[in-house]
Parts: sequence; structure tokens; C-alpha cells
Amino acid sequence: MNIRQILIAIASAALTCALAGMGRAADVNLPDMGSPADAVLSKNAEAQIGAAIMRQIRRSGTLVEDALITEYINAVGHRVAAQANDGGHKFTFFVVDQPSINAFALPGGYIGVHTGLIEATRNENELAGVLAHEVAHVTQRHIARAMHASQRQSLLTTAMMLGAMVAGAAGAGGDAVQGAMAVAQGSAAQQQINFTRSNEYEADRIGMESLAEAGFDPLGMASFFEVMSRSAGPASLRIPEFLRTHPVGAARISEARNRARSYPPVDRQDSVNYGITRARIMVNDANTSEEALTRFETLAANSNTDAARYGLALSYLRAGRNQEAHDLLAQLLRKDQHVIAYHIALARAQLALEQIDAAEKTYDRALALFPRNLPLVIDYGDALLQLGYPDLAHDVLLDLMNTVPPTPEQVRLIARAAIAAGDDAEAYYYMAEYSFMTGDLVRGVNFLQQALDLPEVQDIQRARFEARIDFIQEFMSPEQLQQMRRTPPIDIKG
Repeated sequence: MNIRQILIAIASAALTCALAGMGRAADVNLPDMGSPADAVLSKNAEAQIGAAIMRQIRRSGTLVEDALITEYINAVGHRVAAQANDGGHKFTFFVVDQPSINAFALPGGYIGVHTGLIEATRNENELAGVLAHEVAHVTQRHIARAMHASQRQSLLTTAMMLGAMVAGAAGAGGDAVQGAMAVAQGSAAQQQINFTRSNEYEADRIGMESLAEAGFDPLGMASFFEVMSRSAGPASLRIPEFLRTHPVGAARISEARNRARSYPPVDRQDSVNYGITRARIMVNDANTSEEALTRFETLAANSNTDAARYGLALSYLRAGRNQEAHDLLAQLLRKDQHVIAYHIALARAQLALEQIDAAEKTYDRALALFPRNLPLVIDYGDALLQLGYPDLAHDVLLDLMNTVPPTPEQVRLIARAAIAAGDDAEAYYYMAEYSFMTGDLVRGVNFLQQALDLPEVQDIQRARFEARIDFIQEFMSPEQLQQMRRTPPIDIKG
């Protein structure tokens, strides 16, 4: 899907949801006792818009699917959000694979962080400060309030500008974004997309309070502003994207620092998982394995931290130097048995060395220590598939997904296990759910109908598949229903 199609889809979804929200507000003849923003964009409509945009970001291929990274960013994000949220917002934190330094909040509590921003932070307090700021944009409903403040503009114009904002945040080319803005309303688009100065100060104030109450150093927010401000100096060739959407001046930095000093001093060390997350991003973002090795050999020699040694071990694995990776990871694991990432990486090194029994023991020990840990079970299931145990992979993944809501990629993984195990009916069902989660209702129903045509489908499965089809069809447009009838069967093994 190209950028123009993405923007059209986002705009269409935003307009539909916004109109739906207005319709519901108009149908109820009661005084508005909440925010005036509700009259333009209800919280339910915000959630629908955010979910639609998330599907587009996921389809763009820029979403980081690394379960360890996703688990970490959600742990920090929810820790901060718990202090800012009154229960009226549901948050989802995700990482976008883009080297630019940026973070953004979408309607409905979806908060994205670029890999480049995570690399640019110098400590966990700075990263938590960015997340706290974005959380405040959501809890204060700045997008809905901005729409309310610009009611003279059409909803379509506003929706188009939301699309341009998200496309830019997700890493679309500058020309494409500027073109979308021009279509929306030229120079006025940028004023609508960027949060106002008062919104930014409000997000700073409320975010810093949440940051402190979550146990992080409130100075982290001010110090990251300073880092960004210095990077945009005269010698800089390009202003960081974060500053384009979150303008930071000397007065704002000074106010943030003064406000931070009003809180009790916090002496807090970075968590192990902060270093692990940055190391995984840095190894993955390196253009070559040699580049990753050079970088982490230097870091390990200079900083002598476990995070640097872990990054060096991952670099060894990427370069095929599996024995060196194994030895380094074994040392790290002997030092700290409670770091899940060490168990996973050691098992991967053992598999690369064809030490199958040792790898199985490493996974067994880890699963005993951390039962149903999502990143661990996902990696174990993938390893079982590689080793030729699809039935066991299917069982362990199904047990996890009956407990923890899966991502679309995790659903596709269990579909692979079902295919390899020869359970075609369940494989079609999983692929249908993957399609629904990514917004392709026609393809999803097609998979379920193919499952019903299988001679081996059981009665209980048939009832489940038919009920799912009936439910999904209630949300399909006449055009989608017609398209469904014309769509040829899809080979899940192709």
C-alpha cells in the first residue's frame, strides 16, 4: 500500500468515526457535562480512529515486532500511565523502526516511539519522560480539543491532516507528507497538526507529575529536551523530528528544569531491560554485522556494562561467531539468572552451534523460572518449529495466547505451527483472525469459509467458524460482501 492509499484510508476512517461520534452526541438530548471536545470526537470514536491508524502503521511494515522490545516499552509506558490515568483511557505502546528521533500520540491511547529516539536517550529517566509527555497528550485529549478549537474547518480536512501527521510520525517521506498537508489545507495544516504551545506546557506539567509519582527522576524530561535542543544547533544539518512536532525553546527547558527541582531528588539506576532494549535496537539498526561488532566492541571496552556485553554477544550471533556469543552469554547468565533476554539469546547461540539438547535445557530452565512469559514462549515456539516439533509449538503457543492477547504477528506464528502440524482447519482459523486484526475482513471471512469446506472439520469447529463469520459480516459494507463472493480461495501453504 503506497503513502497516498494509506492517507486516504486514514482520512476515511477518521471521518467515519468522527461523524459517528457526532451522530451519537446529537441523538442524546442531554446537557454536555464533560469536555466540549466530546461534541466533536467522543472517546469511543477516538479509539476507533486510533485502531484504524494502527492497522495502517502495521501494514506499512515499520512496526517493531520484537517481543522483548515491545514488552519493555509497554512496561515503562504503563508504569507512567498508571499515575496519569483515571481509568478512562486504555494505552498501547509500540516502537516504530525509524532512525529519526520522534515520538507521537494517536487518538485512543496509542503511543509510538521511534527506535532513533530510544537510541538517543541517555538513560531510562529520559525515555520515561518522553512517554509521560505523550501520555499526558492523551489524558488531556489534546487531539480532540484541537479539533474542537477548529470547528470552522471541515471534518474531512481535519481527518486528512491527522493522516499526514501519522504518516510523518511513522516515517513516510517528507515530500509525501507535505503533499498530503497541501491537499488538506496548505500552510494551515501544520498549525493543526502540531500541538499548541499551551498543550505542550500542559503535557510537560502533567507528564512530569506522573513521571515523579512513577518513581522516575523528573529531571529526565528536562534533560532530554536539552539534548534535543543542542542537536538542533547551527551545526545540525537536520532538525530532529521530535522538535518539529514538540517545539522546545529555552523558556520551556528552563521551566521544565525548575519544575523538576520542586520534586524530591531521585537517585535511580537504569533497569537491566533498558540497556537490553537499546542494545537490541542498535544491533538490528546496524547496516552490517561488522558495523554492529565494531560499535559494541568499543562500548564493551569503554563502559564495561552488562548491556554492552549483551549487545556484543548479539553482534557475534549476527556475524556468525556463535561460540564467542555462547561463551559471553553463558557468563552473563551465570551472573544474573533473572534476565529473560540472556536465556533466550543463549538458547539461540546453542541452536546455532547445533547443541540441541543444551538449547532445550536452557529453554526448560527459563520456562520454569518464567512460566508463560510472552517473549520467552514466542521465541521457544519459533525454535520448536525450526527443530521440527510443530505439535508442541502449537500447544505452547495456544496455551500462551489463551492467557495473553496476541499481536497479529504472534497469531501468524501459531498459524505456521498449525500448518506444519497438519491441522488445516485451525490454520485457516488463525489466518482469519490475523486478517481481522489487520483490517482485511474479506480475506478473513474467505479463510473461514475455506475451513468449513474441509472434510475433516469437526462439528464444534464448524459452529465456531460459522458464528465468527456471522459476527464479522455484520460489520461489512455491501461492497465488501460483494468482493467476498468474488474472492478466489487462498492457499495457506503457498
